[in-house]
Amino acid sequence: MKKTFTILGFLAVFPTGAAFADDDCFVPMADWQPRDAVERLAQTNGWTVRRIKIDDGCYEIDGRDADGRSIEVTVHPETLGVIELEYEDDDDLPAGPGVSDE
Repeated sequence: MKKTFTILGFLAVFPTGAAFADDDCFVPMADWQPRDAVERLAQTNGWTVRRIKIDDGCYEIDGRDADGRSIEVTVHPETLGVIELEYEDDDDLPAGPGVSDE
């Protein structure tokens, strides 16, 4: 029983690396898809690209979706699979018709 608590205590203090690596991409640059392919992915999804950068070894697209919402998309550099899509808050956008800022 004491051994079980010791193991559980160890795991609580030192969680597995999988929890930390979820949004990191570990792919050799030789295996990356070209930047043009990322632009085509965005176009296919109806996204307007403001910027494509590399973050934590992944492609990151900053832009807008088809509805004009600000987005940040993390893309796997080899497979071009979408790892994460975040909608950013746009407090600076004017309110649409019939929408109040209050």
